[in-house]
Amino acid sequence: MPEKRPFERLPADVSPINYSLCLKPDLLDFTFEGKLEAAAQVRQATNQIVMNCADIDIITASYVPEGDEEIHATGFNYQNEDEKVTLSFPSTLQPGTGTLKIDFVGELNDKMKGFYRSKYTTPSGEVRYAAVTQFEATDARRAFPCWDEPAIKATFDISLVVPKDRVALSNMVAAKTLPFYKDYFNVPYPLPKIDLIAIADFAAGAMENWGLVTYRETALLIDSKNSCSSSRQWVALVVGHELAHQWFGNLVTMEWWTHLWLNEGFASWIEYLCVDHCFPEYDIWTQFVSADYTRAQELDALDNSHPIEVSVGHPSEVDEIFDAISYSKGASVIRMLHDYIGDKDFKKGMNMYLTKFQQKNAATEDLWECLESASGKPIAAVMNTWTKQMGFPLIYVEAEQVEDDRILKLSQRKFCASGPYVGEDCPQWMVPITISTSEDPNHAKLKILMDKPEMNIVLKNVKPDQWVKLNLGTVGFYRTQYSSAMLESLLPGIRDLSLPPVDRLGLQNDLFSLARAGIISTVEVLKVMEAFVNEPNYTVWSDLSCNLGILSTLLSHTDFYEEIQEFVKDVFSPIGERLGWDPKPGEGHLDALLRGLVLGKLGKAGHKATLEEARRRFKDHVEGKQILSADLRSPVYLTVLKHGDGTTLDIMIKLHKQADMQEEKNRIERVLGATLSPELIQKVLTFALSEEVRPQDTVSVIGGVAGGSKHGRKAAWKFIKENWEELYNRYQGGFLISRLIKLSVEGFAVDKMAGEVKAFFESHPAPSAERTIQQCCENILLNAAWLKRDAESIHQYLLQRKASPPTV
Repeated sequence: MPEKRPFERLPADVSPINYSLCLKPDLLDFTFEGKLEAAAQVRQATNQIVMNCADIDIITASYVPEGDEEIHATGFNYQNEDEKVTLSFPSTLQPGTGTLKIDFVGELNDKMKGFYRSKYTTPSGEVRYAAVTQFEATDARRAFPCWDEPAIKATFDISLVVPKDRVALSNMVAAKTLPFYKDYFNVPYPLPKIDLIAIADFAAGAMENWGLVTYRETALLIDSKNSCSSSRQWVALVVGHELAHQWFGNLVTMEWWTHLWLNEGFASWIEYLCVDHCFPEYDIWTQFVSADYTRAQELDALDNSHPIEVSVGHPSEVDEIFDAISYSKGASVIRMLHDYIGDKDFKKGMNMYLTKFQQKNAATEDLWECLESASGKPIAAVMNTWTKQMGFPLIYVEAEQVEDDRILKLSQRKFCASGPYVGEDCPQWMVPITISTSEDPNHAKLKILMDKPEMNIVLKNVKPDQWVKLNLGTVGFYRTQYSSAMLESLLPGIRDLSLPPVDRLGLQNDLFSLARAGIISTVEVLKVMEAFVNEPNYTVWSDLSCNLGILSTLLSHTDFYEEIQEFVKDVFSPIGERLGWDPKPGEGHLDALLRGLVLGKLGKAGHKATLEEARRRFKDHVEGKQILSADLRSPVYLTVLKHGDGTTLDIMIKLHKQADMQEEKNRIERVLGATLSPELIQKVLTFALSEEVRPQDTVSVIGGVAGGSKHGRKAAWKFIKENWEELYNRYQGGFLISRLIKLSVEGFAVDKMAGEVKAFFESHPAPSAERTIQQCCENILLNAAWLKRDAESIHQYLLQRKASPPTV
C-alpha cells in the first residue's frame, strides 16, 4: 500500500449552528453563484477559520460577532489536496456566537458529484439541463464552503434562485415503506414531508437526503407495461434502503466514517425486512443470500479484503470502503445478529438506541450496548470478532452415531480463497451456530455459540438414517465443509426438495467455493449440480447459474469450452421445458424471474429450440406484430445477439435509440457485449463512449463486452487502456471506476495478466480503486491456479458423461 498522507480533521475552534444558503445556478454557462450566512460559534479565540471547500472560488468573506463590528477576511488559503480553505482575519475572533458571511462562485460540473448538471430531454425533444446535488460521502464542499464532517451537524435554510419555468425542489412515495419503519423502530418519522425524485445522470442508485431522496431513474420509475419484474423488485429495495436511512443515518448519524458500515450495512439489511413485509411473494430473504451474503463471502475470502470497520483518515479513503464488505457483509452480520438475538429483543434494543441518540451522533459500540441490555447476550464480544477482523471461518464437521445420539465434532479455521489457512495464529470467531435434521428441516434442533477452535456436540435422538445440517437458513456468516459421509446423506434432500430452498442454495454455494479454493475437486460440485434437476426455486437457480457462469468463463481459456456449454444445456433444459415461454395462470413474480433466467441461460449456451424460438419472437417484436413482454426481453436480446450478425446489432442499437424508458435502454446496453465477432465488439465499445449512452451506464456496456466472450475480454481491457484518460476523468474518484476495473479484468486466468494489470495501474494511478485493483489481481492468480489444478479432471468428467449419460 502507498504511504497514507497525513490527514487532520477540521479544527474544533469554530463550529456551525445554522447555514442560511442561497444558490443561483446558471444553466447556460454551467456556473452558480452562492451566498452563505452561517450562524457560528467560536469556541476558542482564533484568527482563522478552516472549512471544507472544493472547486469553489470565494469572492468575499467576513465574520460579524454578535453585537459587534464586521471583520473582513484578508486572505483565503486553499489547500486543494485536502479540500480545505483557511480564511485569515486581521484581528482575533473572540469566543461567542456570530455570523460568517461568504460570497462565492462554483462550477456546475459534469462529474455527478457536489452541485452538478444533469442532461435530460423534454417531451418536445428539447435538450435541457437540471442542476442537482450528490453530497455523499464528502461532496457538499463542492456546492458551498462548509464543515463537511458527519459529526458536525447543523440546521439549514436554503433558497434557490431559478428561472420562472423550472421547478425547484429541496429536502424538507413512499406509501408502503414509511409506516413499516415507523412501527418497527417505534419512533415516528421525524420530518413533515418526504419527496422521492428521479434524476437522469446519477452515479449511485440513490441518495438519502433528509426529506428528499434522489434516485437514478431506473431505481424509482416503474411503468406497469414496460417494467420487468426484476426492476420492480430493485425499486422496492432501493426505496426501502433510502427510507431506512431517514432514521438510521439522518436521525442518528455516525460519529465518523469509520462507522459507515453500520449506516449502510443496517440499511441494506432492513431494506429486505421492509420489502419482505410489503411484498411477501418476493421470497426476498432467499434472494438476499444469493445477492449479498455469497457476494460478501467471495470478496472476504481474499487476502486483500478488509474488516467491516476500517479506520478512515483522509476523505479519499471513504470511497474505497463503499464496497461489498461495508454493504453486503455488514448486512449479513446484522442478519446473523438479528437471528441470534431474536426479533423481539432486537426491536427493543433498536428503539432504545434511536431514542437515546436521536438528532445526535453515535458509534458502533453504542448500538451494541443497547442491544446487549435488551437481550442479555454478549453482543459486543460476539460482534467485535465479525467487524474488527477481516474474513470469516470455515467450519469443518464430522459425525458419528452413538446409539440413539449423533455426536458432532466441529472445528473452525479462517476460510481463504487460496486454500486452507496456513499461518501461526489463526483468527477465531464467536460463531452463532444452528443445527437442523431431516426430522424438522425448517427449525433448529439446537442453537449454540461456538466460542473456541474446536467443540463436540451431542444431538439427542437422531436416527442413523437422518441427515444433519449446519447453518439453518444460511444465516451464519461462515462456510461449512462436511465429511463425505455427511454430504452424501444430504444429497437426497436436494433431489426430493426436503431441504429448504435457502439451505439447498447454501450447500451448493459452499461446495462451489471450496472447489474454487482447491479444498475439494470441482468434479464433486458438478455432480451435486446435477442433483438440482427437480429444483423449482428461482433464487436457487440464480445462484447455481452464477456459479456455472464463473466456471464457464474459467473454461473459456481451454479448448473444451463447448463441453461445458453442453453441461449447462443438460442442467437447464428440463426446467426450461417445464416452464415454457409463456406465463401460466396463477404464476407470480418469481416464476417470471425464473423464466427469464432459464431461457437466457439456454439461449446463450446455444440450445437449438430456444434459439429458434427467440429469433422468431424477436422478429415479431421488431416488426411490431407481437411486442415481447418486459420479462422476456433480456433473454431474447442476448440470445439473438450472441448468435447473430451485424444486422442484429444494428437493429438493437436502433431499438436503443427509440426506447423512451431508461430501463429499456439499460437492458439493451447490458446485453450488447454478447456479440461475438471482433469488428462488432469494436463497434459496441465505441458506442459505449458515444453520446447515446449516459456516462454512468458506459460501465455496464464495457463490462458486458468483457464478460461476453474470450475475445471480448481482451478487447475491453485494450479499450480501457487506450481510453483511460477519458474514462478516469469521467468518474474521477467515485466507485464507478472500481466497478469498471472489476468487470473488465476479473475474468482473466493467466498469471502474466495479473502483472500486466498491476503495472498499468502503477503508471495510471486510481487511488479510490486501489483495493479493487489488488483484489482483481489476486482473483486472476486464483483463477490461473484453479485452471491448472482442475481443468484436466473436469475435461475427463465431461467426456465420460457424454459417453455414458446419467440416468435421472
